[in-house]
Amino acid sequence: MDLKKLTADLEAKNPAQPLYIQAAKEVLETIVDFVNENPKYDKYAIVERILEPERIIKFKVTWVDDKGNIQINRGYRVQHNMAIGPYKGGIRFHKSVTEDTMKFLAFEQTFKNSLTTLPMGGGKGGSDFDQTGKSEGEVMRFCQAFMTELQKYIGPETDVPAGDIGVGGREIGFMYGQYKRLRGEHVGVLTGKGLEWGGSLIRPEATGFGSVYFLEGMLAAKKDKLAGKRVALSGFGNVAWGAALKLTELGAKVVAISGPDGAIVDEEGINTPEKINYMNELNQTRNNVVAPFADKFKSAKFFPGKKSWETKVDIAMPCAIQNELNGDDAALLIKNGVKYVVEVSNMGCTADAVTALQKAKVSFAPGKAANAGGVATSGLEMSQNAMKLSWSAKEVDEKLNGIMNSIHANCVKYGTEKDGYINYVKGANIAGFIKVAEAMIAQGVAY
Repeated sequence: MDLKKLTADLEAKNPAQPLYIQAAKEVLETIVDFVNENPKYDKYAIVERILEPERIIKFKVTWVDDKGNIQINRGYRVQHNMAIGPYKGGIRFHKSVTEDTMKFLAFEQTFKNSLTTLPMGGGKGGSDFDQTGKSEGEVMRFCQAFMTELQKYIGPETDVPAGDIGVGGREIGFMYGQYKRLRGEHVGVLTGKGLEWGGSLIRPEATGFGSVYFLEGMLAAKKDKLAGKRVALSGFGNVAWGAALKLTELGAKVVAISGPDGAIVDEEGINTPEKINYMNELNQTRNNVVAPFADKFKSAKFFPGKKSWETKVDIAMPCAIQNELNGDDAALLIKNGVKYVVEVSNMGCTADAVTALQKAKVSFAPGKAANAGGVATSGLEMSQNAMKLSWSAKEVDEKLNGIMNSIHANCVKYGTEKDGYINYVKGANIAGFIKVAEAMIAQGVAY
């Protein structure tokens, strides 16, 4: 594997796609030695094949707003790799969505899904639709228009989308209803469904729960404990809410959260049912703005335009969006003595931030490992749909915990360096690569 040539080809073939290049380079740089120690991967051109998505679908979404005006958005579905199972990955509705965004997320999803050990390939989709200021009727009509096109390319054994940023239970419901209208079948083609019609218990909390289970493994590897640790979260959606729930249950103290308008610092801790439930309420009703939190709770202070990373903490967990924690943020966290940084958002840290954290020997977990709990539980929902049954919350949670422990163990297996430092990025990338690569070899030149 010629890293220099692969990187040059990657950049030449993907102009103006910095997110995809960033994600791919991170993987290439961490698997290069492993691939060169195993010549069969070069023989079958596995790396070159994985770098090319199997299919990129881009389509027009036209819908009518409440005033009778025709609106036009772009829709995407990147079906990256199905060597180990049907394409699986979320749908994101956000104004920042581009082909570049979808490609990087689908690429990451391939390795993340591989790490879960469940039979799921990697995909991602979405639209640049912005829900801000939209009525429920407008959201419904958009979702129906989006699914009218997407349904041509998905199915329970082909591609099983889920929710992501901007796509919660309501949006999944609207899309699933349209799928059934057009296809005349009730199958597990979407995950994140309502409990009454095929959904799984603890799915909304799963990404946050899973990230905390992974964090527990990181702490145990250093003979450390979660109880009493100060934690900063970013983001204000289901992911941060789920993480706050589980962190509080296990004795940690969440002291900072953030949204697009700024940061909240609460030295008493965001550790009561009332406070955590209000996080969820704001997520559902206020487009994730956090300022009202400080109005409601006297112990909380609001800092407009600030980030959670300016508070002294033991653990930082970015839960919002890609590249939200940059090099300057990392430097400040290191200065303030942070011990663990866990990417709960996809590629939540910039490349220079990751480099700085690893250089300082901070335990750093990449999103493809730490946030795999969401897609793992989606995979469990697929299993329940296929078997026409429903597991209890306890059963799902136990399976999720087991999956996250397994992911952590594989990261340690392939990421432990000579000085004992666990390079979780390297470990996750190698472990995720192996399963996909071996499946591709076994199936011939089919992908």
